[in-house]
Amino acid sequence: MQQPIDELIHTAVFSTDTTKKTNAKSAIRSAANEQGIASSSIHPLYMGFGKNEVHGFTVPAINVRFLTYDTARIIFRLMRKKNIGPVIFEIARSEIEYTDQRPDEFAVSVLAAAIKEGYKGPVFLQGDHFQLSKNKFSKDPQSEVEKIKMLAKEAIDARFLNIDIDASTLVDLEKKDLHKQQKNNYEVTAELTTYIRSLQPRDCIISIGGEIGHIGGKNSTAEDFEAFMDGYSARVKTDGISKVSVQTGSSHGGIPLPDGTIADVKLDFDVLRTISIVAREKYHIGGPVQHGASTLPNELFDKFPEVGTLEIHLATGFQNIVYDAMPSTLRDEMYAWLKSERKDEWEEGWTEEQFLYKTRKKAIGPFKEKLWNLPDSEKGPICAALEKQFAFLFEKLNVYNTREAVEKYC
Repeated sequence: MQQPIDELIHTAVFSTDTTKKTNAKSAIRSAANEQGIASSSIHPLYMGFGKNEVHGFTVPAINVRFLTYDTARIIFRLMRKKNIGPVIFEIARSEIEYTDQRPDEFAVSVLAAAIKEGYKGPVFLQGDHFQLSKNKFSKDPQSEVEKIKMLAKEAIDARFLNIDIDASTLVDLEKKDLHKQQKNNYEVTAELTTYIRSLQPRDCIISIGGEIGHIGGKNSTAEDFEAFMDGYSARVKTDGISKVSVQTGSSHGGIPLPDGTIADVKLDFDVLRTISIVAREKYHIGGPVQHGASTLPNELFDKFPEVGTLEIHLATGFQNIVYDAMPSTLRDEMYAWLKSERKDEWEEGWTEEQFLYKTRKKAIGPFKEKLWNLPDSEKGPICAALEKQFAFLFEKLNVYNTREAVEKYC
């Protein structure tokens, strides 16, 4: 690797020369391979949870929406310093669009960060919420499924070896029978599982997640989980899912109040506890996944390992930190852009604070390069605030000194 990694990743992300962009990405992947950095599947570790061979911690899955290279560097530094094994770097279907990060770009940004920080070992890249639209599915089911297949292929080609299928949007709560409620969900999840298995590398079992309860909707139950798993298992003749996302009372991004503060949430930890037991004892898979957690009160996070939560997804809380810590001039510019370019998303009854909180993720893509190119003097406070919160969460989720568990299974 002749070019410094900072220059290579900037070229890989922002160059308008297609050849230079492609060559920079190839150079980063080659350098990662030479340094012993391997994009990996977390499936074997999760199946260790399913056999009750592994326990005691909850794996953090971080949605990195902006400042991807800088944010991943912070995480890799903490992983080395605290002997942390499992941290997942993920991006959702919706985030790919509004953050302007296709899977290949996201992957090389994370790998470049690992190179920069001298990290060696597995890197877990995850496609989060590869979600089907209920409305589009009702009009043309196969077309909507094909869109998820195309996205899964793009992600796997970029060496994402962890994919979360979200067909929970297809659950029909109007039906009284639980199996009928989950039918579309487990049938589509099974079809996508089979497709993903057909694409996976020969030496790897891709980690696949399912979802039984749409985040922000009705809380999940063990009976919902069993209805989904029984229908799903009857249709999958190869390795199936290793985890399932459930609804516990949280919502993505939190619920903004008129003054811009976030409403308190009552989380049902018994959902996680009961489904964890059933998942491991009856189906021998890793367990439940908690979404929409990053805006929860800090004092709740040590409860997730306690109740057997396998994985926890964290996104908007870090976005909030970046917005709070960035230069006010840039934040004002981004807000002005939102009020001009996204004003059609301003719902009746919203205050300006609610509108900005709900839509400001849409400004991330258009301002990606400005954020990336902030001078160190302005980027420093952002990175310091992120590092403080990452360190706190990783300690609460009990992933310090878990490197050996990952090395044993992955």
